[in-house]
Amino acid sequence: MTSLPKNGFNIDLSGSWQLASVDGEIRTAIILPGDVHTALHRASLIPDPYFGRNEEKVQWVAEREWAVERSFTLPKVEGDWYLDIDYLDTVASVHVNGFLALEADNSFRRYRPDVSSMLKSGDNSIRIVFASSIAIAAARQKQQPFYIPYSTGNSPIPDGNMLRKPQCHFGWDWNIAIAPLGLYGTIALKKLETARIEHVVTRQTHNNDGSVDLKVTATLFSKGPDIAQVYFELDGERVRLDVGVNGETHVNHLFHIDNPRLWWPSGSGEQALYRLSVQLPTDEVTKQIGLRTIELITTPDASGSRFAFKVNGREIFCRGANWIPADALFSLSSPEKTEDLLQSAKAANMNMIRVWGGGFYEQDHFYDLCDRLGLMVWQDFMFACNLYPSTEDFLDNVTIEVDYQVRRLSSHASIVLWCGDNELVGALTWFEESRKDRDRYLVSYDRLNRTIEQAVKNALPGALWWPSSPASGYLDFGDAWHADGSGDMHYWSVWHENKSFDNYRSVRPRFCSEFGFQSYTSLPVIRTYAEEKDMNVASPVMELHQKNAGGNERIAGTMFRYFRFPKDFPNFVYLSQIQQGLAIKTAVEYWRSLKPHCMGTIYWQLNDTWPVASWSSLDYGGRWKAMHYLVKRFFQPVAVAAIPSDDGKTIRFSLVNDTLADVSVDLAVSILTVKGERRHLKDVQAVCSPDAAVTATSIDVSDIPEGTLLAWHFTASNGTGGEGHYVNGTYKALELEPAGLTVTHEYIEENGSVDINVTARGLALFVMIETETEGKYSDNAFDLAAGESRRITFTPARPLDRGALPEFRFYDLYSCQSAD
Repeated sequence: MTSLPKNGFNIDLSGSWQLASVDGEIRTAIILPGDVHTALHRASLIPDPYFGRNEEKVQWVAEREWAVERSFTLPKVEGDWYLDIDYLDTVASVHVNGFLALEADNSFRRYRPDVSSMLKSGDNSIRIVFASSIAIAAARQKQQPFYIPYSTGNSPIPDGNMLRKPQCHFGWDWNIAIAPLGLYGTIALKKLETARIEHVVTRQTHNNDGSVDLKVTATLFSKGPDIAQVYFELDGERVRLDVGVNGETHVNHLFHIDNPRLWWPSGSGEQALYRLSVQLPTDEVTKQIGLRTIELITTPDASGSRFAFKVNGREIFCRGANWIPADALFSLSSPEKTEDLLQSAKAANMNMIRVWGGGFYEQDHFYDLCDRLGLMVWQDFMFACNLYPSTEDFLDNVTIEVDYQVRRLSSHASIVLWCGDNELVGALTWFEESRKDRDRYLVSYDRLNRTIEQAVKNALPGALWWPSSPASGYLDFGDAWHADGSGDMHYWSVWHENKSFDNYRSVRPRFCSEFGFQSYTSLPVIRTYAEEKDMNVASPVMELHQKNAGGNERIAGTMFRYFRFPKDFPNFVYLSQIQQGLAIKTAVEYWRSLKPHCMGTIYWQLNDTWPVASWSSLDYGGRWKAMHYLVKRFFQPVAVAAIPSDDGKTIRFSLVNDTLADVSVDLAVSILTVKGERRHLKDVQAVCSPDAAVTATSIDVSDIPEGTLLAWHFTASNGTGGEGHYVNGTYKALELEPAGLTVTHEYIEENGSVDINVTARGLALFVMIETETEGKYSDNAFDLAAGESRRITFTPARPLDRGALPEFRFYDLYSCQSAD
């Protein structure tokens, strides 16, 4: 039971509710915000959906109708009251004291129904009935004037494209398919006193004298004519306006900032933020505002046309990854877990996150974090890999959704692009129906895409709009997967077509917004869902936790191509992560070397929604896979990479500088034998101008003796440095010898970390440290030559017991492949 708070204007209805199947068979508690599956699992009514093959055992949950209910107390009913609800997933009816208050069918909208006439003094009840998404989707498909195909390869649960809910809830080639439902945001009863704030939208004008004018528009709602007191405040500057309101009213105020502190992406400057608030006596909206300009450069050039972001007048090379929901089940996510994932992105030298179009428009705390961390956001609208209806009711629903989301999010400095969808143009060629009648489905797509575009521009005039990803340009419906002259590109030939890693160097993208290679999730994570008997890549449990058709075979087949096969399952997992990192490293290093022809690499994907084999560089739960440590290196603002020529006769060393200043580099190149001996080859000094890429030096392949590796290390004038190696051929051709690793470790009482010292007697490639204890390493997946040592700090996620240090496991390429 909830009673009226002291201010008398807002009853927070989150917390404990009663959950029941509508047929009355099942009853338990649920915490809202939350999802039904987690509530059932916590009550031991279903097994853990993520464990073993339990996904198959919980399919019935989404096939039923569910209801949640609670009561609250109002001492007396006076005035106007409304419900405030968002992230309601998805087709649901809301009843107050038995009266129908709302029929909702879009989890991406906010609902504020008037319930004044439904309330009574004393005890009141609220009940939300969730229809089966599966049943509703099937019914809506039948109502379409023609069949609307969906990607069966991604979504084993059919017809998810009929509903405005996360498309990956119906399954994806990395996600569990259980069609979750629940309420994930606000649920509150609020009193309307004079007026409420519907939206606060800002627009910036950057003047020639360096000052900035910030126009703040507050949209107020009142039920009738009245006078509202509105307060606008920006970093201590506060003004009051008394305005007449009636229905929906727009109130504007202009703040002039003479000496603005600008917001910059991570690595390019400060993430300066101003606190903005708009207040009524009974309502308040606060936002953090970053002052910056953003442009998308698409000017024609000799290769086609550019695709480059310019922030505050400076072009920024975008280094980042694609974001999918932080968890398949909302109740298992948290702002803290999201922050950990985004902090890991920043720690790996990223400056951009693409919010992919098959999940959520994320909650406010996600974008607040991106603002603070300097992570630019490429924001897709939530349409992905399917075709969609273009009926009037569907498009009207989309218009309201887009208007709400753009007004909600547009003031975030981090959001730099609004993109209409993910891969819908390509999807026109994926289905028999659209191949046979492309004109019909193309017109249908264009209606949807135009609806989204018009809603964006109505809500935010001047917004940076890109129609689809990938796309070669505006109103260009061609193949953007393989045409690399213009626009953004999704390049999937290496994974989906099983081409070699060298194939990444066959294309010259202007901006690659998707490309990826799979690995297995780390062994400690596998142990959370699999028993020892399941530790085999062909076991039913491991196959169920691989959602991409042929994925396991492709991982294994690639190992045969490049490596000697690993000796056991743990080493198979380890090697899958090493080759994943090498694949993405090959692409990024080459594409960065093409700068400014290429101005962005956003790999697929940053995170996982549950424990699964996937393209992620972070495990479910936030551990860094081997690849993420490689990402931290090859995404350094100043980086050196070895890139072979097309004819294979030379190796050039590319020096990339993403900073604002000239950088000089001291580069030492050597030959590395399989015994771990370094033989000096040459020293080079090179200089790179700001925001550029140059060739520091070249090596003839004939100078690399057979059976050896090319190795290097560098130091840069900006204080950074790095190292690497290059194999002219395959790793399996190397006659590696035992690395002879010796290890010591020490508990550091002051901060609770563990210092690990690793020394090699021979050549140790891709040394990887692992433990069941959650935490992060200062470095991992590193090389050691004979006699070299590396000191690694392990920082546990939770404090360690002084007498119980973690048990560490060590991998390297020789021991991975040898039974010794």
